[in-house]
Amino acid sequence: MAHLGVLATLAFRNLRRQLRRTILTASAMIIGGGTLMFSLSLGDGTHEEWIDSGVRMGSGHVTIEHPRFRSGRKLEDRLPAAARDAAEAVLRSPVVAEQVTIASAKLTVTGMASSAAGARPAQIMAVDPVTEAAFGTIDDQTVEGRYLEPDDRLAAYVGVTLAEALGLRLDSRLVLTAQDAQKEIAGQLVRVVGIYRSGVPEIDQSLIHMPLTTAGEWLGSGEDVTNIGILVADSAAVSGLVRTLRTELREPIAEGDAAVIGWREAMPELAAAVAIDDFGNYLVYGILFVIIGFGIVNTVLMSVMHRHREFGVLQALGLTPGQTGAVVLFEGLSLTAVSAVVGIALGAFLTWYFFGDGLDFSGMMDEEMTFSGVVIDPVIIPLFRPSRFAQSITFILFVGTVASIYPAIRAARIDVTESMKFDR
Repeated sequence: MAHLGVLATLAFRNLRRQLRRTILTASAMIIGGGTLMFSLSLGDGTHEEWIDSGVRMGSGHVTIEHPRFRSGRKLEDRLPAAARDAAEAVLRSPVVAEQVTIASAKLTVTGMASSAAGARPAQIMAVDPVTEAAFGTIDDQTVEGRYLEPDDRLAAYVGVTLAEALGLRLDSRLVLTAQDAQKEIAGQLVRVVGIYRSGVPEIDQSLIHMPLTTAGEWLGSGEDVTNIGILVADSAAVSGLVRTLRTELREPIAEGDAAVIGWREAMPELAAAVAIDDFGNYLVYGILFVIIGFGIVNTVLMSVMHRHREFGVLQALGLTPGQTGAVVLFEGLSLTAVSAVVGIALGAFLTWYFFGDGLDFSGMMDEEMTFSGVVIDPVIIPLFRPSRFAQSITFILFVGTVASIYPAIRAARIDVTESMKFDR
């Protein structure tokens, strides 16, 4: 330990002696660390916005459904009553309830919507109006009328494109047709109470919301549902919740009556989009820090080249070649560590202080934009995760360590006799 203290003292003394060079290199690393933290927090906020918008329009961060439902989307592949009761009991348990923001049970079938103007294929989603209003965002996208209410019976909430295709207005009637629980074709007359515009063409031209109780009577499914969608506060908690639910629901899962699916599996296109964007970001970060790494190599190596005589004297006084290299390694690591902490802390603070309420990119968008079936919110709120701080510091320390190895090896290989010939 005493030797380490001496080596560290020598390293810090040289950094202080070459103050201008040290400040210039540290400044580059601080700017790099700050930029990295800003980019990561903004990227995480962007991805969280994509995921939140996608899962609210879809089946949630986590969905509990019949194993065959996702491939066929048939009414016969709905959750059995026992599996639904078991799932709802687990969701009410203290261990799971504290992780869940909201859960919404739904009955989704594929059918036909028809009016006097024609017929169109439709995805009919029967919901509980109260829980679905808290779960999704479609109730906030009304252009005419209103969303479903608890006492509604023969009510429908349709997309603007579907309404135009079928010539529908508020209070217009349309007939929904689908296969019921007895595998017979059944029709239901409903009245339009609201028209929405989600911004996603596929949704606006096909998705219809109706009350769950009405659908149960129409299709003969009673209180059965096809899936239970679950939202959490942070998508990072999804994997842990999926493991917990699979453990708690092991009996229905083993019997083939239920499956627990995370959003990545349920929405592979969105998961791929997030992964590709992450890869692009990491590639840019890598290039940035390779450049910074060369700066560290230059600073430390120039220090070594100008200190041949000093290293020769130190080795003549008893320092081993390994200890000489360790002094140089200490210089690089200490410069990197301090710069990394300062840069990341400064970047996080400035991002939070100036952009904590979000960055508005609406000026760059001529109209509503969609990406991978998700409407992009023009206001992006940076997201700060503790894991990102640890990853950033580790990454910068790794770059600093790698960049300091070659100069340390050069210092360790200095020949004492030859070094005494140097003027410096």
